[in-house]
Amino acid sequence: MDLDFLPSPLEDRPGLMMRDPFGYSDVTLIVPPPLVPLLAMFDGEQSEDELRAAIYRMTNDLRSGEIMDHLKNALERAGFLEGPVFEQMKEARQRAFAESPIRQPAHAGSAYPDEGGMLREWVSRQGLEPGGDGEDLVGIAAPHVSPEGGWASYREAYRVLGRGLADRVFVVLGTSHYGEPEKFGLTRKDFVTPFGTARTERALVERLASRAPRASKMEDYCHAVEHSIEFQVVFLQALFGPEVRILPILVGPFARSLYRGGRPEEDECVREFLDALGELQAAEGKRLCWVLGVDMAHMGRRYGDPIQAEAQRGEMLEVAERDKARIQKLEQGDAEGFWNLVQPNHDDLKWCGSAPFYTFLKAVPDARGRMRHYEQWNIDPQSVVSFGAIEFRRAA
Repeated sequence: MDLDFLPSPLEDRPGLMMRDPFGYSDVTLIVPPPLVPLLAMFDGEQSEDELRAAIYRMTNDLRSGEIMDHLKNALERAGFLEGPVFEQMKEARQRAFAESPIRQPAHAGSAYPDEGGMLREWVSRQGLEPGGDGEDLVGIAAPHVSPEGGWASYREAYRVLGRGLADRVFVVLGTSHYGEPEKFGLTRKDFVTPFGTARTERALVERLASRAPRASKMEDYCHAVEHSIEFQVVFLQALFGPEVRILPILVGPFARSLYRGGRPEEDECVREFLDALGELQAAEGKRLCWVLGVDMAHMGRRYGDPIQAEAQRGEMLEVAERDKARIQKLEQGDAEGFWNLVQPNHDDLKWCGSAPFYTFLKAVPDARGRMRHYEQWNIDPQSVVSFGAIEFRRAA
């Protein structure tokens, strides 16, 4: 399921909105309500005759063949059906990303301003500025939710960073929403934003890739579209200048552990990468600062739950208590205890940041956290995301 399906946001065009989060296609389709059930028939198993008959049963319209052709052609042209059109789109986009010397911004102009001066004013207006002393600081966890919903947490996270950290390399661990399970997405590309070009520490990228090649996915296309790292780069540039140095790592879900049991590192490839990160921290820790771009629970209709979720009300009060139990394990640096709370029911809270959090705790075992801010936000009237700001310092 590599497509996003959302209720249409347009009152005059009800239906199901379809879009491609990978960016292989830039088309957005709205399928009218009567035709939505037909989408399930494009599964590679149904014949065109069966689809035509289903349309006729639904509409009693003798033009069912025309309706079928129109729907099929619209989906195919958009790249929403597996086949030659989609494969050509996918291959072209992946090739373009691989050949580009830089990683272009994917969310400028939508999630944040796409002009440098306006972006500077936008950040300044929200009071995002450094205020920490940097002493014994290991890193921070910030959200990756849309800034419009998460400014309070972004402010609390980034004010921990002091100006004296400007010469550090920021290891940015981001949730890989579209990446392969048990994989860590790497790239050698510098990250461009309206502020300028953040420099990726290629030597550190190569060190990780050579030490743990089986779990590393080099020039992972997910970097081209993922926002969990891009937002952090923008805010780091706002604090420390356009040429801030970064080590961007996208962390895929630990699905094998969630669904089959055991610890994530029982997968040999995952263990190699976690060990490589730990060795990197041991060798370079004094010049590293970790930034986690992570959200927490995802509850409500958008995420498949049979509830109309409302922030800090009803069922979300219990979610807040469960979130805080996990956060306590993060504060204690207790990786095993944290995973013991995530694993049951295949993580029914749907913490998209669980894998980056666990990765950080294993790589930096002496990190101890303090929750600075926690909040829940209605991403739509029926769905809620939780997130917050955590600072991590070295244990005494």
